[in-house]
Amino acid sequence: MSLPRPSPLQALPPGELEGVDEATWLDVIHKMDEVYSKLVADEVELEEKNAQLEQSQQFIFSLLSAMSDVLIACNQDGLIEETNAALCELVGRTEQSLRGTPVLDLLADEASIAHWRQSTEHQTPREGAVLEVNLRDARGQVVPVDLNCTPRRNSDGRLVGRVLVGRPLGELKRAYHQLREAHEALKRAQQQLMHSEKMASLGRLVAGVAHELNNPISFVLGNVHVLQRYGTRLDTYLAALHRLELPPELQALRAELRIDHLLKDLPSLMEGTLEGAQRTADIVNGLKRFSTAVHEEITSVELNAVVERAILWVKKGTAPRFEVHWTRGPDCHVSGNAGQLLQVMMNLIQNAYDAAGAEGSKTPELRIDIKVSGNEVHLRFADNGPGIAPEHLSRVFDPFFTTKSVGKGTGLGLSISYGIVEQHGGQLGVANLPQGGAEFTLGLPVILP
Repeated sequence: MSLPRPSPLQALPPGELEGVDEATWLDVIHKMDEVYSKLVADEVELEEKNAQLEQSQQFIFSLLSAMSDVLIACNQDGLIEETNAALCELVGRTEQSLRGTPVLDLLADEASIAHWRQSTEHQTPREGAVLEVNLRDARGQVVPVDLNCTPRRNSDGRLVGRVLVGRPLGELKRAYHQLREAHEALKRAQQQLMHSEKMASLGRLVAGVAHELNNPISFVLGNVHVLQRYGTRLDTYLAALHRLELPPELQALRAELRIDHLLKDLPSLMEGTLEGAQRTADIVNGLKRFSTAVHEEITSVELNAVVERAILWVKKGTAPRFEVHWTRGPDCHVSGNAGQLLQVMMNLIQNAYDAAGAEGSKTPELRIDIKVSGNEVHLRFADNGPGIAPEHLSRVFDPFFTTKSVGKGTGLGLSISYGIVEQHGGQLGVANLPQGGAEFTLGLPVILP
């Protein structure tokens, strides 16, 4: 606002002041000019200070609006005098509606109210005191907040209120929860990688042992076959010898040494030795196939034999008290990798034992059925365990997914089995049984005669 400058003619006094000389009037006019200049300067300074004040207010407002932490400025009686956009957004109210209301109206429970009252009883609150309270957000949900309570004083240093600044802990808790989950996932991955490395080392060890055992077993088999031929020749020779008239001394020695009994028992001993050596050779070949399954060629595989070998290995290894109900079906040949199919069967049988034996209150059982339908063979593995949680059914074949504790499962067995079955042109599925327990179904294309 600009001030009108007075005219010297308008400043002339009326006629009754005609006795005043001209010098006096000039002084008066000069003084009026000085006063006017002072007023103009004061007006300019006032406008500049108003502009600075407006800029300061705008700066403070922008800071309050940009704060992600909630802010409450209240007086000594706990009435809100100033807030920021973060608090308004959290509680779902405008700044105008919050101004003048008690801080107690924002608190969600009695414990928070008690903490607030206990804090406000102190006339001189400590600098930076932390107040843990629960606020109620716009949806009526409880939000924990740690408020930093700072005393607010006027220019005379007198306490006039408090300033509360804090951040809702929901985001921090979610971030901590995600960090903890990531840490647990990292620990599981580390355990799984260690287990995978152990399994790889075990596979190399098994392959080496199987290779080393193969040579002595071949020697045993070759020598027993030779002994059978030698035994046949000796039997022929002794039979011809015994048809002669032998001296009484030789006849007594024949009876004492039980030569006739030895000749009758020798073939069965040879056959038993051959059978044991052949079974050992089969086990060694199975170990070689299992440890080098990736490099083995696709051949015709009899599925019943694979299932029986898998049952034998699991029961002899980790599940001696596992009751497996299995009836061999008609010969069923599929085109595949014997070692990889053995790995699939062992994984399914071992998982069934782990699930059914986890409760410990009953004997774990597994029923395996085999059925040929058209050009496919279907295997069904049904256990008597607790079943699979519905939310986990869609994830059981995911890599590294396991419900076992750390160190007891890698989460790779079913995933690898699923991939092997797909490579063989089959399907692997899972479902829960109505009477309880889980059921895995395996379908593979058969080789038609």
